[in-house]
Amino acid sequence: MSDFINGFWSYYVLVLTLASILGCILLLWLTARGQTPAGTDNTTGHVWDEDLREANNPMPRWWVGLFVLTIIFSLGYLVAYPGLGSFKGALGWSTQQEYAKDIASANRELEPVYAAYAAMPAEKLAGDPKAMAIGERLFLNNCAQCHGSDARGSKGFPNLTDQDWLYGGSPEKISETIHKGRIGVMPPMAAAVGTPDDVKNVANYVLSLSGSPHDSLRAGLGKGKFGACAACHGVGGVGNPALGAPNLSDKVWLHGYGQEAIISIINTGKTNQMPPQQGRLTDAQIHVLVSYVWGLSSKPARP
Repeated sequence: MSDFINGFWSYYVLVLTLASILGCILLLWLTARGQTPAGTDNTTGHVWDEDLREANNPMPRWWVGLFVLTIIFSLGYLVAYPGLGSFKGALGWSTQQEYAKDIASANRELEPVYAAYAAMPAEKLAGDPKAMAIGERLFLNNCAQCHGSDARGSKGFPNLTDQDWLYGGSPEKISETIHKGRIGVMPPMAAAVGTPDDVKNVANYVLSLSGSPHDSLRAGLGKGKFGACAACHGVGGVGNPALGAPNLSDKVWLHGYGQEAIISIINTGKTNQMPPQQGRLTDAQIHVLVSYVWGLSSKPARP
């Protein structure tokens, strides 16, 4: 209720809620005032199957009392808890607080489980089947939405099962990535490269670095223009883990393969973001998750 984009919707919900309760009170009052005209047979006049008549008896007092109590309860509830637009309620209760309490309680219960793994290095922990079963569950719940359930990624989302790492694949670097997240930015480079023809030449030179199909004549012309890109990707396009600049000399294409895909990235640039998991996961959980991710591309020794 506190996420309304403007005040109108808050008032809309408030008025609609109170109008509904008022409507219930009015309906109850009108029904209670209804009287059967004197001298009638106390029926509504509706007849079914020739002799079944609908009686016009007043509502039972217990039902009326229950209805009144329900209305009183609803008003009390709306004073104490959120429900009237952006009003947070006198008790200050929120789903976020309730969720935080549940997470804190669950983490306390799981502390003994993770404590056994906290002192183990990631390389050793990756060989523990029980720890990796926990790591797999953590991965599926928190990482698979982007990297896939098999961790092989997709276009724009890195494959975590190979040896191609943007920022480095050591346990320490993986831990840093998971804790703090990453924001990879490549600015549009068309103006720095030159004309559209120069951009096409550079695209072919990039393809040549990995031995991919390319126009060798254009690649030769694009080599000199690649200097604008070498500041990040390095001479020969071998990449720079300190900047998260991809290695262009292998055959791993994170954002699409081929001349047109490379031209598009040079022209428009690219921004990729991985959100930080620190705060969502405890340090102990991240340690197990790091070991699991590291083990996907390595061959940890089994005990």
